[in-house]
Amino acid sequence: MNKTHLKKQLSNLSLSMFRKDFFGIYHGSLSAKTDTSRFIINTKEAIFDAIDEKSLIELYFKKDYRWKQASIDADIHHNIYSNISEAKYICFSMPQFTTAYSLNHNIIIPMDYFGYSEIGSIEIYNPKQFDDWYDRAQSEITHYFQTKKTNIMVIRGYGVYAYSRDLHDMAKKLAILEKSCRLLMLNNSSATFDFD
Repeated sequence: MNKTHLKKQLSNLSLSMFRKDFFGIYHGSLSAKTDTSRFIINTKEAIFDAIDEKSLIELYFKKDYRWKQASIDADIHHNIYSNISEAKYICFSMPQFTTAYSLNHNIIIPMDYFGYSEIGSIEIYNPKQFDDWYDRAQSEITHYFQTKKTNIMVIRGYGVYAYSRDLHDMAKKLAILEKSCRLLMLNNSSATFDFD
């Protein structure tokens, strides 16, 4: 595996997702599995529109000093990689329309062609309380993926976790989901106004 090329791919995707407002300056995570017991993930100091060699770190599944530099989401990524063999890439993002839509709904049912055909309906997971979310997240997210047989998880008021064997396919599905939620919100808001 060419790690330099892989890091360049992660950097390009990160910039694209930052421009679409999927990542904040320090908010989000993106990783790629490099071996059966290693993965590359952004550091906790990463700025997503300028990911470079210093912003990405390779972690071993067995924790060492490097874990202190890694993203706050590293434990969640590690747990997904350890339990789901199909996971080659993982992303945590907070796309604004999907996250906003999750606040007042229990399910996303796309009304547009691409959303309907590419992702279908998605249940919105309610973490119930945020006080201990990071203590529960690594086990609950992995359990959700395994029991629901899905690779996208929308978490109410928190964001979206996704994994895939293909980096571009993952990015495509996240973009379609965000566009579908934007259209649903626009449709809901137009229903409250009389344009005649």
